Amino acid sequence: MKETSARLLRLLSLLQTRRDWSGAELADKLAITPRTVRRDVDRLRDLGYPVDATVGVGGGYRLGAGAEMPPLQLDDEEVLAVALSLQSGATGSVVGIGEASMRALAKLRQIMPSRLRHRLESLSIDVVPREPAASAVDASVLSAIASVCHNHERLRFDYSTHDGTLSRREVEPYRLVRSGVRWYLVAWDLSREDWRSFRVDRMEPKIPTGPRFTPRELPAGGAADFVSRGVARAYSSTRATVLLHAPIEQIAPMVNEQWGSVESTDEGRCVIVLSGTSLRSIAMWLRAFDVDFTVVNPPELREECRAIAAETAVAAQRYLDA
Repeated sequence: MKETSARLLRLLSLLQTRRDWSGAELADKLAITPRTVRRDVDRLRDLGYPVDATVGVGGGYRLGAGAEMPPLQLDDEEVLAVALSLQSGATGSVVGIGEASMRALAKLRQIMPSRLRHRLESLSIDVVPREPAASAVDASVLSAIASVCHNHERLRFDYSTHDGTLSRREVEPYRLVRSGVRWYLVAWDLSREDWRSFRVDRMEPKIPTGPRFTPRELPAGGAADFVSRGVARAYSSTRATVLLHAPIEQIAPMVNEQWGSVESTDEGRCVIVLSGTSLRSIAMWLRAFDVDFTVVNPPELREECRAIAAETAVAAQRYLDA
């Protein structure tokens, strides 16, 4: 009986590593007869594993998807990866899964071999309690959007832009993409007849969903690249050029190529070109360099710098008077 159980686990492991196996291949790998393979496949089916079979010369076996979740066969590293993800995955980008994560981790610990339990306990992590991120989305909303993407069904939703403007949108949804703690939906906007990315935390999906559609080809680079380019554009909508009164060797290590570039000039100074969402955000960055500077353009940046300097002076005086 023990030998049969070990062989079933080995058969299950083989079926998980490749999409299709012939009966002869499985028999050769397991050192058994094709008839025994058929019997073992039937045993796996009795345990809840949906093993599909095809007949004929090219026939074989394939592990399919079933109506219920059967036991999983994971190796040591996979078990630790799942456990650590459940234990430390509190990124704040998804709400509504905390209790389910703890239940799943408790079940996993219960059946985990002692050697793995000891390794997991040595990597125990304390998570500082915090409120969900402002851009956090509900797990049920993510699941609903993922479903219409998979089923190629149109989606209607109310959308709130960054300035609070509300609009009703209808799209052909394609992919969910996570960037940092934010989730985006890449979709074909039917009214604008173009690709768009939408922040999921600003969406309010409407039920029922629309009719099915024929999928289009995604933008060049795929959904993740499309979102990445959109985020980069949003964070570089404003640009400014500033002369820093410090050598490039001091400034260059502080500059990220995603939002700035720096070039050396005469007399130990350098010119920096900064990108940001607003002139105020650029002025805040300039304060972080902690060196004297001269605004080249735009002139409006000087007013923002003066305003921030005045605010800082008022805050400092309040601190001294306290």
